[in-house]
Amino acid sequence: MQMDKDYFQTKQEQAKAYFQTLQAQIQEENFASALIETLHQYQQDKKKTWVNIDHWKQQPSKLFISYLAKSGQLDAYLHRSISYIYFRDLGRDITSEAMQNRITAVTEGVKNYLNQKEQRVPFHLTELYQMAQKESLEEVFFWVSDKLKRVSAILPDGLDKNEAKRKIMKIIAGVVMHELEELDGELSKDRRRQLLDQAVRTGYYYGLTYPLIDDVLDADMLTASEKKTFAYFIRQTLFTGEVLPVKADDWQKNHWEFISAVHQELSEAFHYLKSCQPEENRQLFLENAYLFFEAQELDRQKHLDNDRYTNEDLYTSVILKSASSRLIIRSFKPFSEVENIEANMFHYGMYNQLADDLTDLDEDLANRNVTPYTYFVTYREQNSNLINPFAMYWSVIYYFIHKLYPGKPEIRDVILDRAINGLKRLKARLGKERYQKLMQQFSFDPNFDKALEKTVHRTHNVAFFDKWIRDQFLDTLKQNQQLKNQFVSKMKEIKEQVEEQLPFESAKNSLEEAANDSLSGNAKRLRPMMTWVLAKEGLRLPDHLVLSLVKSIEYMHTASLIFDDLPSQDNAPERRGKQTLHEKYNHATAELTGLWLTQRAVEEQAVIKHQEPGRLLELIAYSTRTTQNMCQGQFLDLQAKGKQLTLDELRELSVYKTSFGFEAALMMPMIMAGESDERKQAVQRFAYHAGIAFQIKDDLLDITGDAKLLGKQPGRDERNNSSTFVSILGKEEAQKEMWRHYMAARKELATLPDIAFFYQLLDYLILRDH
Repeated sequence: MQMDKDYFQTKQEQAKAYFQTLQAQIQEENFASALIETLHQYQQDKKKTWVNIDHWKQQPSKLFISYLAKSGQLDAYLHRSISYIYFRDLGRDITSEAMQNRITAVTEGVKNYLNQKEQRVPFHLTELYQMAQKESLEEVFFWVSDKLKRVSAILPDGLDKNEAKRKIMKIIAGVVMHELEELDGELSKDRRRQLLDQAVRTGYYYGLTYPLIDDVLDADMLTASEKKTFAYFIRQTLFTGEVLPVKADDWQKNHWEFISAVHQELSEAFHYLKSCQPEENRQLFLENAYLFFEAQELDRQKHLDNDRYTNEDLYTSVILKSASSRLIIRSFKPFSEVENIEANMFHYGMYNQLADDLTDLDEDLANRNVTPYTYFVTYREQNSNLINPFAMYWSVIYYFIHKLYPGKPEIRDVILDRAINGLKRLKARLGKERYQKLMQQFSFDPNFDKALEKTVHRTHNVAFFDKWIRDQFLDTLKQNQQLKNQFVSKMKEIKEQVEEQLPFESAKNSLEEAANDSLSGNAKRLRPMMTWVLAKEGLRLPDHLVLSLVKSIEYMHTASLIFDDLPSQDNAPERRGKQTLHEKYNHATAELTGLWLTQRAVEEQAVIKHQEPGRLLELIAYSTRTTQNMCQGQFLDLQAKGKQLTLDELRELSVYKTSFGFEAALMMPMIMAGESDERKQAVQRFAYHAGIAFQIKDDLLDITGDAKLLGKQPGRDERNNSSTFVSILGKEEAQKEMWRHYMAARKELATLPDIAFFYQLLDYLILRDH
């Protein structure tokens, strides 16, 4: 199926006609005076419900919603925000009775959700997963999570990976919102799940085009020739409806791997988007996608040093790209026919684009990007025919309020609320002095300037929920990255300190030499790190005691690995990125070294000097029971080889092999600190769930992991015919099981000393790639 050659021309003509309408309005005698009167009426109506909540915004941003609730303004805030989304993103006439009822219902639903969350919107993965669970969308949740990791891996460091994720998540939310509005209440649960699953995947694949097409073509990472080749590939694929191949000869050697990965992802995206289109919509999808890309290209090809662009050149592409980006979403499936939806989407996009371009003016000037604002600032003195883009922005507002929806204050208010809020945010970001200079640059009528400034200064209660969500989401991504970096840095720091203490310095016999060999290598050191952090930060135990506990727990764990790897057991050739002990030495040396390390672990405990000897005896008794449990776990593992285990049997095996080790890492310092039975029980529950989650992740990595990162060859479980959570449950159900235990473990952390490290550690357990 090929795209209609006339479609782009038709839309260009439509955009030109719209531009001419907007231009003509600016030239009308009463344009500014009509806007002034509109602002005046808007302000008068605002005063009737005036309660100044702007001072609440000085509070910490995460508390803003709770302050709105306390001031009685949450309902109005949410109703305004949701009305705007229905108007802007869904193209609906929000003044109809049916639409008002729908907006009220959605507002109530969002408010109830916020009340349940104590007026906060948590952005942690657990929250998103719980939302997915409610709709039985766990599979697509796992899929999107993996895909976002893939995008981060593909994108070079020069591109903003957080912004890429935000854009993709925003598009997913938009497509899902469209889908939810069209769902029939009589649908079966399974059919509802299928449609929402498709909406999420559709949103992801469409959102993928922003970082992998727009950002790539906007950045400087490719040569001019490569950009031309890449644009040709996109253009022809959309024009013909078939994905073109890419050839290595067309790219620099250091760019080929990246382009190959991008081509693979975009090909997959295109085939999915095309295949899930209803037959009658495929042509429309290709046409709108082509329109969007060509409009973007028109802008990309402009150069700020070219002084010959006309107003039509500057604005037509803006209209086309801002309209087509929304029309693409509408082409994904047949939507109910409502008057003015497509007209609203076509005409209103420019309002958002011109608002965004004003906000980004300084950045665009620095990057020499051509926008109506940068071009006007650069050439207004030598070209008096250039249209003031701020006047054009207000012409769009005028068009909607006075031409499309005359006499409808609901439309007027939501559009002006958004405009005033945008200017307030811009003023706060730039500062009063820079903001005033900016407004002077784009002044088109002195009386309007005064009326607008008065409106911006005096009008309150114009904040929007989606802007708050955006700010919080970006802040959360930034904070999460900072926390992750701190966690990784802390892990590295503790690991280095631990590993300095583990080796036996004299190595006076072959067993000590073998022990040192087994203790070295690319080990995670999770257990001794857990002991270290809890003992030092949570329980404030003295350093000499902490060190003995840390060495003891690692010696116990390493010994268990030596036995686990023996030919009589798992017969593993590699461990921690190098030869296993029995491979390097012999079977007898490996067995004796494992036994020697278990005894050395007990010795490390026995030499601890403590004012309460009873605790020391309890510690030794506990650690020896733990060693027995680990032996029992390995025995159960051997008994299970070649057998099909039940899920309960596999959980029991995981508890013996993994959970008891995690438990010991925390219980041993708990014992020495004399902690309560209640806390010790919480440790047991935490370790139970964390250990199973860890084991499931190991099972998943055994089928998907990278040998270099794992330090061992994946696929060992299958080769040994071992029962795993994946072999019993399948990949998706194993992921669900992992998340169930992960979330239960997080819950138990609330009863333990409040240490951020352990929350980060849990996240690491399920998000790690080795």
